Amino acid sequence: MLNKRLKKSLKALFPIVLGIFVLYFVYRDYDFSRIGEVLAHEVAWDWMAVSLLFGVLSHVLRGWRWQQTLQPLGEHPKKSNCVDAIFISYAANLIIPRMGELTRCGVLNKTDGVNFSKALGTVVTERVIDTVCILLITAVTFLLQMSVFMSFFSETGTKVPSLSHLLSTPWFYVSLFCVAGAVILLYYIIKEFGLPRKVKALVLGIWQGVLSVGKVANPPLFVVYTLLIWVCYLLHFYLTFFCFGFSSHLGILAGLVMFVGGTFAVIVPTPNGAGPWHFAVITMMMLYGVGNADAATFALIVHAIQTLLVIVLGIWGWLRISLRQ
Repeated sequence: MLNKRLKKSLKALFPIVLGIFVLYFVYRDYDFSRIGEVLAHEVAWDWMAVSLLFGVLSHVLRGWRWQQTLQPLGEHPKKSNCVDAIFISYAANLIIPRMGELTRCGVLNKTDGVNFSKALGTVVTERVIDTVCILLITAVTFLLQMSVFMSFFSETGTKVPSLSHLLSTPWFYVSLFCVAGAVILLYYIIKEFGLPRKVKALVLGIWQGVLSVGKVANPPLFVVYTLLIWVCYLLHFYLTFFCFGFSSHLGILAGLVMFVGGTFAVIVPTPNGAGPWHFAVITMMMLYGVGNADAATFALIVHAIQTLLVIVLGIWGWLRISLRQ
């Protein structure tokens, strides 16, 4: 029993420790007194508000799309419950990364009696679609800004240089640590969901959920939702450039490059990508001529505000569902 509790505690603590390690490495020489001055005098809060609106809209659209994939399975949850479940799931990911996928299925099971395994299957489908979308965006962005990506690989030691140069690059060790974290996360996911002890009904339900995307009543609307979700994600990030004088000159291509880098960084199991996301965005922003201190300030403020939005929406969704029970 003690062994089991210890393992659970370590699994819960690992993402936090990983995030703290990377954040410490990235910000070990940073002057934090700069944050207060920038927040008080330099942030364009009107642009930040517009950015946050797109962040909220992306979650709402994801909830609406999720309802679409559940309907062919004979599940008809309320649209508002789907949206609130999405809000709660992102907040849950701040506590235990990737726990949100299970949390939102549990929420709909409680509010609308949605079959948990079928709901989980639709979530798996979503993740496959998301992966295809980000790979397409990455491919286009890479072709448009190949030189920037090459510089990034060189700066972080992830290019294929001489072994001695690779091992002497401190950023390489941050990248290596992040990859190790992602591998450990994958191991636990396979361990939890891929074991023979899982009952046949659960596997069948998940498979039905996966197939649901081919049976949606309105495929064009599903595609529109998917496109809008990713447009909102991009604008949620890109519009924050205009919140600061030192980044307002950066164009949409720079936004795409950092968006792609940040999206891959949050795969690493830390709360909301804390640490790896900062590392990726700061490094790429510096390649576009932004100073180290300014890039670090940008990453710290933007990530903190966007994380606060996730917390507020999670509380809002939980309150709305609690009041409807």
